[in-house]
Amino acid sequence: MRILAIDTSTSWCSVALSFDGQIQHRHELIGAGASQHLLPWINELLHSVNAQYHDLDAIAVGIGPGAFTGVRLSVAIAQGLAVGAKRPVIPLASLDAMAMQVVQSNTFQRSSPAADTQFLIALDARMGEVYWARYHVNPISNQPPKRIGEIALSSPESINLDGLAYAAGNAFQEYPKLLESSPLKDRMDTQLVPNALGILDWAKPLLEAKQTIAVEQLEPLYIRNKVALTTEERSAAAHSTPTGHSVG
Repeated sequence: MRILAIDTSTSWCSVALSFDGQIQHRHELIGAGASQHLLPWINELLHSVNAQYHDLDAIAVGIGPGAFTGVRLSVAIAQGLAVGAKRPVIPLASLDAMAMQVVQSNTFQRSSPAADTQFLIALDARMGEVYWARYHVNPISNQPPKRIGEIALSSPESINLDGLAYAAGNAFQEYPKLLESSPLKDRMDTQLVPNALGILDWAKPLLEAKQTIAVEQLEPLYIRNKVALTTEERSAAAHSTPTGHSVG
């Protein structure tokens, strides 16, 4: 199995390659400079296994939500590589990748019971808001985590931590008040961000099941745009005034 995985939805630039059983990976805090590093890192990983783009089976990419520029960058690079190599793509929500990282971590496995376990991923969305989603998994079933509902965007205060066995994501580091009275303080990872390894681990079973898409279908996931559009639509409906919308 030969999969390239990329994610630049946060300040971290992350690339991973699975090539005939070999795993190559690079994950660093870059900030706004990901556009200067992403392609050189990809080429570096391919060179390490003496491979070229056409040797890949698929390209997996984190589609967000996250930083607008970063999400657009990784999606655009994935599109360009997929077109050039004539390969399918595997889109993954960044929080879903984080959920996979959680269930494979030693801290989660030590803290979780053998029964069905619920946990929460929360990613800093800036502007005083958080992207978050709940997941459940049976730690002994060897099955990937399943998201409960849609990825949400809200204020940190609106997140409900009741009934959870674990929580993870950099939103808890950005908004420490979330944990002041929470029993999860000793059962969480406050530094977790999307990592291409999590995308890679999701992509493998999806490729085996042939759950890929054509490059023409690849789109970024902009939760904030959806929320803004819905609010605007409600306002327009309330005033019975037609409104045109443009989504970037």
